[in-house]
Amino acid sequence: MPLYKTQSLKIYNSLSGEKENFTPIHEGNIGMYVCGPTVYSNVHLGNVRTFMSFDIIFRYFLHLCYKVRYVRNITDVGHIVDDVDEGEDKIAKKARLEQLEPMEVVQRYTVDFHDILNAFNFLPPSIEPTATGHIIEQIEIIKTIIDKGIGYEVNGSVYFDVVKFNQNHHYGVLSGRNIEDMLANTRELDGQSDKRNPQDFALWKKAEPQHIMRWPSPWSDGFPGWHLECTAMSTKYLGSHFDIHGGGMDLKFPHHECEIAQNEACTGQTPVNYWMHANMLTLNGKKMAKSTGNNILPREILTGDNTILSKAFSASVARFFMLQAHYRSILDFSDDAIVAAEKGYKRLMEAIATSTEIVANTTSTLAIASWKQQCYDAMNDDFNSPILIAHLFEGVRYINLLKEGKETLNTVDLDLLIQTMRAFVYDVLGLENETVYDGNTDKLEGTINMLIAMRKAAREDKNFALSDQIRDQLIALGIQLKDGKEGTTFSI
Repeated sequence: MPLYKTQSLKIYNSLSGEKENFTPIHEGNIGMYVCGPTVYSNVHLGNVRTFMSFDIIFRYFLHLCYKVRYVRNITDVGHIVDDVDEGEDKIAKKARLEQLEPMEVVQRYTVDFHDILNAFNFLPPSIEPTATGHIIEQIEIIKTIIDKGIGYEVNGSVYFDVVKFNQNHHYGVLSGRNIEDMLANTRELDGQSDKRNPQDFALWKKAEPQHIMRWPSPWSDGFPGWHLECTAMSTKYLGSHFDIHGGGMDLKFPHHECEIAQNEACTGQTPVNYWMHANMLTLNGKKMAKSTGNNILPREILTGDNTILSKAFSASVARFFMLQAHYRSILDFSDDAIVAAEKGYKRLMEAIATSTEIVANTTSTLAIASWKQQCYDAMNDDFNSPILIAHLFEGVRYINLLKEGKETLNTVDLDLLIQTMRAFVYDVLGLENETVYDGNTDKLEGTINMLIAMRKAAREDKNFALSDQIRDQLIALGIQLKDGKEGTTFSI
């Protein structure tokens, strides 16, 4: 019997504002779409936290034996600066500033995105479509919306008529906004826009002569609206009605609100059963921003090359830190917090590593089956990873008591304890048992010094590929090499 048949899962639905019993549209199968990155810069830590939340959700569904089609897109065109309809496409702007082709920008930062997510042990999605690969589908959706009388063309651009849509639907159903209030609080200067109403949003934008990224359409050479891209890609691979749509809290309005409107305009039905939103990440109690210097990139955590943290930390430690907060809670990142998380991570990994040394007994003095269900209950309660971690540390306590001979378990219960710990730590939370240097491990220090000597020899032989490979692989493990006049040193 599939594991999901024995568990009752509740999901917080942003649409209703309540936790709801999860029932997939098709038993045993789940369709999930998550808005992916706009690839115009290095992926930031807030993005990593959002995608990690849905990685955990994906992992838990797989653990429960669901068949999951997880679609996470790449936005490589159409995302306007400041998320408005007027202005410059983020990727085109970056290309202009760096004097590159837009697709060079896309390729550079898509590779960076994948590298970072791989370092943090993310499972890849089932499908990773790109906006530019689905221009035809987007044009067809626009035609349908126009045919329904809810889209209109002006000077080569096409807009979605929010007021007309709202006559038979509710624009604002997800964010709890009222269209009359939105219109009353928006001042539009005469002659400043082709829109009928300030709240109308672009489905297609006519490209100005200097705009590089453009495609032919029935209305003009131009590019699609940002909101339309996700509608096209989600419905192409998951159908007009699917189980879960996720993203960051900042996407609830206007992006996800516009997606709902586009879908309902085309099909007349709500597109998604469960809307899920991950909350933001702050740094030292303040919003992260490059302009203020209150910012750190994921790669800088791994290398230690930053002014925020006292040292480098492994990807699994950073992952463990993030999972100690519920995905719907604001999480504050700081040096003190991740140092504390590293200590907890070590305790967890040491307990699992030494659990195989425990000798089974004929009796059991611990209620392992009940503890195991508590682990499931935590995840079944809207994927509550911090409560799960608390139960896993109860498992750590059990292991320590067993090693000290203060409690006993029979073979069946001991196997159940070890298997449950491993399943939730490795499969569900996605942590990896990395070697952690504690300052007293002579063997590790000797191994690193040997690799430094090999790298030095490779550089002297002008084998720079091997030299760089040794350096990069050590960085991936959280070991930073520093070349100086006295030779090469390392820090962890």
